[in-house]
Formats: sequence, structure tokens, C-alpha cells
Amino acid sequence: MDISLIIPLLNEAESLPELHTWIKKVMDQNGYSYEILFIDDGSKDNSWDIISALAETHQEVKGLRFLKNYGKSQALHAGFAQAIGEVVITMDADLQDSPEEIPGLYQMITQENYDLVSGWKKKRYDSVLSKNLPSKLFNWSARKTSGVKLNDFNCGLKAYKKAVIKDIEVSGEMHRYIPVLAKNAGYDRIGEKVVIHQARKYGTTKFGMERFINGFLDLITIWFISKFGKRPMHLFGALGVMMFFIGFASALYIGVKKLIKLYHNEAAILVTEDPWFYIALATMIIGTQFFLAGFLGEIILRTKNEEKRYKIAATTKL
Repeated sequence: MDISLIIPLLNEAESLPELHTWIKKVMDQNGYSYEILFIDDGSKDNSWDIISALAETHQEVKGLRFLKNYGKSQALHAGFAQAIGEVVITMDADLQDSPEEIPGLYQMITQENYDLVSGWKKKRYDSVLSKNLPSKLFNWSARKTSGVKLNDFNCGLKAYKKAVIKDIEVSGEMHRYIPVLAKNAGYDRIGEKVVIHQARKYGTTKFGMERFINGFLDLITIWFISKFGKRPMHLFGALGVMMFFIGFASALYIGVKKLIKLYHNEAAILVTEDPWFYIALATMIIGTQFFLAGFLGEIILRTKNEEKRYKIAATTKL
């Protein structure tokens, strides 16, 4: 199969029939063999009824419905697990991503040998203050922190080689950073394609300003995981040993200084009356805690059990 198209959605019943018709037109014009995986992330409208009806009448349509809203990352994870196409393309269901971009993305993967191609909505139709400016700041921070030179990490329109989506683990709210996860996994041929961004036709956006706050927090998380996720002791252990040594050396200096003064019959205050003694003591305690945090992190990594991250309420043919 040429293409697996994965479409996570939440309450997009109005868009789905039009989106499917548009996708089918593009795919048939280009002669692709394909599947469309609609991942219903706990919709409260009749999105699942429409997906079920489409699956009954169109062989290429498949659906998966979560028991409740688990988030876009979990929806993509479920879609990646089911995808069988040699090229996997993700897009949003709100008609702001154009299916006309699919052939260009497919060619960049198959002919130009990219591992991953991310869409860049260079011209946007979103609010400047609530979306465009925060998005530019977010993308600048992501580029500087991750080293992945993309202009639009948040774009839902992306294409992947099948091997990429089978090798990476998308959890939490890390869907924004799939290119970074791919790079960390060894897939460094990452490209970018300017894509059309269309104004929302139906409904309202499901994302607010909080997504940028969460995005920055996730950016810190992914930086830490990429650097120290497999070896937390290298960070916490090093910090702990350094702080403990500084605290111990300071306390030793205070004690030796007092003994020297006593030896020479000079006036000396009690060690416990010296404020620097408590600073040294606190530094040793914090250093010990850092070391234990690294040690416990290593134990957890070696003993953790994988648990199911979402519950599926229903599926169509998969």
C-alpha cells in the first residue's frame, strides 16, 4: 500500500464528509493505493456515526474510537500502530489542511528520500495575537533547543516513512515534537514543505493559549529526555556529587579554621553559630537528594512496566 492517511479528530462531524470526498478525489487522480484512518478522540457529536457510515460504503476508510478524550498524541500513537502504508501522512480533520498537498509530500519521501517532511503554513489565517505571534516564539524556541531547523513544528500535515512512525514513541503531548523524536531515534533526513493553510470552515478551534504554555513545558521535557532520558544519573548524580563535595569542603574548612584558632588560643565562635555552616549543611543535603533522584531514576527505568495509555470504545474494519 502506498499511503496511510491518519486523521485524529474531536467533534468534527461537519467537516468529515467533505474531507473524505476531497481526499478520495486527490488519491484517485494520482492512482495511489491508500487507507484513511480516522481516529475519533472521544467526540461528543455524531463524528463516529459519520465515520462508521463512510467505512461501510468505502473500503479505504477505517475508524477507531477512543472511550474518552485522550489527546492528539494518543490518537496519533493509535493510528501509527495500525498504519500499513509505506508512506504515512497525518493531517487535521478541520479542512485547514489541504489534501492537495499529499502528492508533493509523498514524492519528497519516495523520490527525495526524506525520512520525514513537515508542512510549513507560511501564510496563516489565524488570529495574529492569540496564535501567530505565540506560534512564532514557540517555533523559535523549539529550533534553538532541539537543533531541528523547522519553521512550523505545530503543523499537523506531515509525511513519514513507515519505519519512522514504527520506531518512535509519541506520548503525553509530544505530537508537536515528532521531528525531534525522529531525529533522536536516528532519522535525520528531515525536510519541510510550504503548504496551504485554509481558514476554518466549520466549528471552532479545539486549542487555546494553554497549548503554547504546555508546548514550552514539553520542550523542556523533550530536551531533558533527549539528553538524559536513558541516563538520569549522569545529570542528577553529577549535580549531587558536586554539591555534596562543595558543602563537605566548606564544612571541613569551617571546622579546621576553628581548630586552628583554638590551637593558637584565639577567640572563636561555635561552629553552629557560623551561618556558613548551615549553608554548607544544606548544600550537602541537597546534593544527597540529587544523587538519590538520579539513582531512583535509573532503577525506575530498569523496572518500569508499560501500561495502556488509552481505551478503545469501538473500531470499524482494521
